[in-house]
Amino acid sequence: MSNARRYRLMGHPLTQRVFMLLLTFHISFFAFNCFAQRSRFDSIQHVDEVVVMSRYNHKEVIPSQTLAGEQLEKLSSNSVADALRYFSGIQLKDYGGVGGIKTVNIRSMGTNHLGISYDGVELGNAQNGQIDLGQFSLDNVEEITLFNGQKSAILQPASDFGHAGAIYIRTRAPRFEPGKNYNLRFKAKYGSSDLFRFSALWEQKLSHKVSSSLSAEVLTASGKYKFRYKRKKQDGTVAYDTTATRQNGDIWAVRAEGNLHGMISDGFWKLKVYTYHSERGIPGAIVNNVWRRGERQWDHNTFVQGRFQKSIGDKFTMQAVAKYAYYNTRYVNRDTTQMQVDNTYKQQELYFSTSNVYNILPMWSASLSYDFRWNKLDADMRQFVYPHRFSNYVSLATALNLDWLKVQGSVLMTTVKDHVKYAASPDSKVEYTPAVFFNVYPFASHALSVRMYAKKSFRMPTFNDLYYTDLGNALLEPETALQYNVGLSYDHQWDRGFFRFFHLQADAYYNSVHDKIVAYPKGQQFRWTMLNLGKVHIKGIDVETELTMVPARGLLVTGRLQYTYQDARDVTNPQDAFYKHQIPYIPWHSGSAILNVQYHNWDLNYSFIYAGERYNQQENIKYNYMQPWYTSDLSLSYQWSMVNGQWRVMLEVNNLFSQDYDVILNYPMPKRNYGITLDVKI
Repeated sequence: MSNARRYRLMGHPLTQRVFMLLLTFHISFFAFNCFAQRSRFDSIQHVDEVVVMSRYNHKEVIPSQTLAGEQLEKLSSNSVADALRYFSGIQLKDYGGVGGIKTVNIRSMGTNHLGISYDGVELGNAQNGQIDLGQFSLDNVEEITLFNGQKSAILQPASDFGHAGAIYIRTRAPRFEPGKNYNLRFKAKYGSSDLFRFSALWEQKLSHKVSSSLSAEVLTASGKYKFRYKRKKQDGTVAYDTTATRQNGDIWAVRAEGNLHGMISDGFWKLKVYTYHSERGIPGAIVNNVWRRGERQWDHNTFVQGRFQKSIGDKFTMQAVAKYAYYNTRYVNRDTTQMQVDNTYKQQELYFSTSNVYNILPMWSASLSYDFRWNKLDADMRQFVYPHRFSNYVSLATALNLDWLKVQGSVLMTTVKDHVKYAASPDSKVEYTPAVFFNVYPFASHALSVRMYAKKSFRMPTFNDLYYTDLGNALLEPETALQYNVGLSYDHQWDRGFFRFFHLQADAYYNSVHDKIVAYPKGQQFRWTMLNLGKVHIKGIDVETELTMVPARGLLVTGRLQYTYQDARDVTNPQDAFYKHQIPYIPWHSGSAILNVQYHNWDLNYSFIYAGERYNQQENIKYNYMQPWYTSDLSLSYQWSMVNGQWRVMLEVNNLFSQDYDVILNYPMPKRNYGITLDVKI
């Protein structure tokens, strides 16, 4: 084994120690329980299936969307980013293939306005603000929830109150059948582009109140797939029309995650260690029929986090969160037609949060939260200033819960101070971001709710925005967003009959983004800087509906539909040629649909994604126009019991009609591709 490959597997020294401790616990308890429970395997045990029809909490004061449990497993999705495509109001940037970078933004406000939390602790990237969600597998994820505005809870870290929207990723918590002290799960997938993915999960009950889990995954793929490249000149004649194979899209990645879960009187605690290591090719954009193959990237990411929550009496609840993260990224560009690059970036983050809620009255509560975050970035670039940032967050929130009315209000004060070498450090930035949410239930059944909210949010410029050599601008102001939303939600459930569950929610919103940070040419070719030039007005509608039916005994049919309309206009300068034009890559119309049919042990799932016409540059002219695209994915699975375990095999066909499309211009996506998955639970 090479030294480079050995480094990928070993990771950070702290990771080694904690993982060895978790592994020792697992091996010891597993050996003991295999001996003690040997008699349980003498016969097949059967647990009757329980179908939970209602998954929505329609009493939330803030609109949300959720994908959970089996619904996630049935989608033809490999990563968290793939699953988020089925949420309304979300735009996904996908640069193609298994290893392609995948980022999301909410309601056209940009990726940096979206907070992403992993088991209650925010994921961060102070370097560029981009969280590559392709690095997070779905194999150990139990639920993904999207909130517009902020989470419907006032017991949360102070920084969570500052985002325009939030995604909460919750991994599986160990659950054990009576008399059983461990769970095992193995999952293997083989598919097009030489994809091979293998994951394993080991859950162990260490005591009556403490359990552990260890999850690991290996992914490898060549990234090669067929695509069609067709471009026309401005007069409509064909410039290029070629069918080729995508190159340099290979990936090798390993992920490991260890958890300790503990229950205490009126509370719980959780410790997590996460490490991800990958090497991937970056195929680059296809321009003028030229295939670039010179870029590669290595990622070595590790974090350790802990969470503690406890109620004291009937009125007071506290929560404490701590995290340390270390990210190492190396980017290499050997393309002889471009500037040669070989840079390494090292990020560190230290985070601490304490949240406290006091119940003033049974229906009225208030919270006070404080967060501290320290970020540092090192790089081997010329004239790098080695920035480090101190961020302090203080939030005050209150919630009123009456039978017919729910109100939540909050205000967040954020103070940010940067320190740099070789230059004067910028002044401290202080921002106040208030928010207020209402949800009214006009009928006693609470089936219908009407909601509205107003919120101000902001995002600090990233280290790249401020300090990137020959590009950054240390005088940038924070980018702010004002959000206004009005919507309704309706739920109905039937105990028997053809229809069993119906859900509908719709929201109309208006967002205004000010001091938008944009790259702007500063007079010399290939020399750009970052400026606060942008102002964007966004009007939109999100609609989500779900219907569950039982046409016959043993047959369950579920349909889910999402639709988004967005009018996102650049209103920065009336003198610009693109004034009041739709901003790049935002379609006016987009949506998705999921149809699932279950019959005894068979499961058929069809999913559809649509993105309407859009433009890839600021000017909405014919040359920048991008046609609508859609994809259809189909999967069929069968589940059975064997050797005291649950076995499941799934066949899938993605991009069923083999459509040629780009999510990002000149980054062609795969045509029709296939996969087969074997999933075993013991």
